[in-house]
Amino acid sequence: MSEVHKFLFDGLPVRGVLVRLTDAWVEILRRRASSGASGAYPLPVQNLLGEMVAAATLMQSNIKFNGSLILQVFGDGPVKLAVVEVMPNFGVRATATVLGEVAPEATLSAMVNVNNEGKCAITLDPQTRFPGQQPYQGVVPLFDDEHEKLEKLSDVLEHYMLQSEQLDTTLVLAADGEVAAGLLIQRLPMAGSGNLAGSMVSQENEDEIGVNEHYNRIAILASTLKREELLTLDVDTILRRLFWEESITRFEPLTGDEAPHFSCTCSRERVSNMILGLGVAEAESIIAERGDIEVGCEFCGIKYHFDPIDAAQIFLPQEGVVPPGSGVQ
Repeated sequence: MSEVHKFLFDGLPVRGVLVRLTDAWVEILRRRASSGASGAYPLPVQNLLGEMVAAATLMQSNIKFNGSLILQVFGDGPVKLAVVEVMPNFGVRATATVLGEVAPEATLSAMVNVNNEGKCAITLDPQTRFPGQQPYQGVVPLFDDEHEKLEKLSDVLEHYMLQSEQLDTTLVLAADGEVAAGLLIQRLPMAGSGNLAGSMVSQENEDEIGVNEHYNRIAILASTLKREELLTLDVDTILRRLFWEESITRFEPLTGDEAPHFSCTCSRERVSNMILGLGVAEAESIIAERGDIEVGCEFCGIKYHFDPIDAAQIFLPQEGVVPPGSGVQ
């Protein structure tokens, strides 16, 4: 069962989150493996995407935001794009586009950052937007301040948090075919509550970077957590082993119906709007070549079929709506 556990270190400016995704992660992999066109992910891609699922869930649970958090890694390697979306209710979906051979021991740079041009993007998409409001997005390269390639997703995201939030963050991530898990330890902002939109950028927070002895001590302890331990041990055991000398306040965990779960937001209506955006000429060209229009969702594997009649109905004028290609501005 997937779960999210949040906790605070009593009297210290440090917070933590630990997530374990089991059923949600297994369902993502099952849907991919059952796709006849693509099949299962190569092991390094599976592990990268699993770490991204854990990381995105950690970040969504760590902010006050009514919207989706989207984590993307993209670049110039065989993995052109890997993307995870975590919705406000912790519905999770994920996919990766692989267009080349991935070696069994491929590193992050070998998969998406061959020429050091890969990037990581985090997008916050509000559930309800004000007029003119756009999603917030932050983008960082997959290299450090010396332009050296980063080989761990956790290092990329720690760098992102330091640059965008001015908050020290430690991440431990791991994934296999059954579990995607992660531990986040973060120094609390000096005032108020931080979020990924950068509201905590301040001189006070910048002055604290790297110097808070309480955070540094706890971060060192967190960094001793091994991959196998994160994947196999229960939450109580992990916290006890790592922080047995610390006083911790734990909050009610997210489990059951509130826990992370697989969910996809695709629909026939959304696909119809996409076809509408193609225009009549392009839609008719596809139908003439193939006999119908088929669109498959990369996240859940559902295929939507539109025969010539279905496609024609998409372009029928609606009351108060100007049909595409009418020339009316």
